[in-house]
Amino acid sequence: MESHTQSVSDAIQSSDYAGLSVIFTSQWQSLGQGEQRTLASHFIKTAIASPSFFPDAFRSPQIMSVITTTLNHLPPTVDGAADNVLRQKIFDFKVNEEEDYSTAARILSGSRMEENEGSVYYMPPVDRCDIFVKVAECYLGEDLTVEAEGAVTKAGTIIESTGISIISNAEEDGGTKDERTVTLMLRYKSVYARVLDANRKFLQAATKYHDLSTAYLHTDAIDADDLMSMLGKAVTCAILSPNSAQRQRVLGLVYKDERLSQLDVIPEFQSHSAVLTKMYLNRIVQKRELEQFESSLADHQKAIMADGLTIVERGVLEHNMVAVSHLYTSIYFTQLGELLGVVDAVKAEKVAAKMISDGSLSGSIDEVEGVLRFHPAKAKEESALLHW
Repeated sequence: MESHTQSVSDAIQSSDYAGLSVIFTSQWQSLGQGEQRTLASHFIKTAIASPSFFPDAFRSPQIMSVITTTLNHLPPTVDGAADNVLRQKIFDFKVNEEEDYSTAARILSGSRMEENEGSVYYMPPVDRCDIFVKVAECYLGEDLTVEAEGAVTKAGTIIESTGISIISNAEEDGGTKDERTVTLMLRYKSVYARVLDANRKFLQAATKYHDLSTAYLHTDAIDADDLMSMLGKAVTCAILSPNSAQRQRVLGLVYKDERLSQLDVIPEFQSHSAVLTKMYLNRIVQKRELEQFESSLADHQKAIMADGLTIVERGVLEHNMVAVSHLYTSIYFTQLGELLGVVDAVKAEKVAAKMISDGSLSGSIDEVEGVLRFHPAKAKEESALLHW
């Protein structure tokens, strides 16, 4: 065994990638499990201690294969948590040099983290949370939303379970959060909102984005332009949200934000304030406004639903249906399709039937005449409830 460890040390010293590959492939198979763990631990500790082996070795497929093997065959503990140190180095290299975010996230998520302060793998809550936030950010960079949601959920669990322990004890009497913790919480809230958005949980995302755009309004934690971007995303998600009383409250919250009109000068959000205002005030959104708004959306926000409409087309259609109910007591579906501008009479009738069945529209359909009749009294009660 001593000869193997010496061979590993010599190969690391001379950056002999081929030699290390031979040791951890053909020679590796002749070792017992205990010897494999010892040799794996020795490789990692020696490689980390070497001033010249990394990061160049990360560019070698042979060494990356050796690293994978060693990380999968470690003893219960490695001195100095060297395996965690190695994972962090790989993470930094993959992100900064190769922009391979999914691999970076997978490597970092394998870090060993314990709450026992006597363990070599002990990490305070802030450090554990930081790892999962980094992992979530990387997965989002590759549009791996399921994996990102899993990571951000773990970060949230740490935040909820530790409570005051995430607050810095630098000032014991005041409980002031240190700069790192403030930044971490900001990153957590931001990535959480992005995960909700990416998973099309638009109503929740709108609330989170708006909270971010206001919570840090009078601090230097977020640049003013980024705050406006958060507000713009809040508007986007509010508009895309399914019709409900809660959505109306979120629309009202954003509508009353005094910064809303400032979005008009930002190319990405120049149609947002007009569309949101019409939605909140139950006015009809015109087809050109819909098209301008839709052109600013991300790919996941343009998904086509089972009925052939995009998310925003369906949302605007349902909104316009309610807006029309405030203007007419009855209307032919042919006229309704022309007025709505995005569907024909058949689709208009299907959407109206669904809205009536789920209670979001008060009315009835005369299939013989092809007429949609609204029930003003019930519609008024619904409107009052939405504004309550």
